[in-house]
Amino acid sequence: QVQLVESGGGLVQAGGSLRLSCAASAGSFSDYRVGWFRQAPGKEREFVAAINRNGGLTIYSDSGKGRFTISRDNAKSTVLLQLTSLKPEDTAVYICGADRTFTYTPMKRAQDYAYWGQGTQVTVSS
Repeated sequence: QVQLVESGGGLVQAGGSLRLSCAASAGSFSDYRVGWFRQAPGKEREFVAAINRNGGLTIYSDSGKGRFTISRDNAKSTVLLQLTSLKPEDTAVYICGADRTFTYTPMKRAQDYAYWGQGTQVTVSS
């Protein structure tokens, strides 16, 4: 089992940047694939980005391509999500998920992740 703690959210103006961190308490963090999702009030959880176990494969939502970058440091048991060119519609709670099940590619569905953090709020003002 792994526990996840997100940090790095905040209030930023449109066009600004934030770097989110997902810190894991797991002895073998490199065994887990990780995804970032977001959830705005009244909306379903939405896929943002995901990364495989060794960081060699990444996938992004259409809205995140070219603006967001996911990376990981297995030695520090951390996954980062760099957000740039932020827009008001990016406002949401950003949540990281992890799962130990092996897949050849990173996964986009929330049901493909067994463990979740509490999330960190990102608010983008216009």
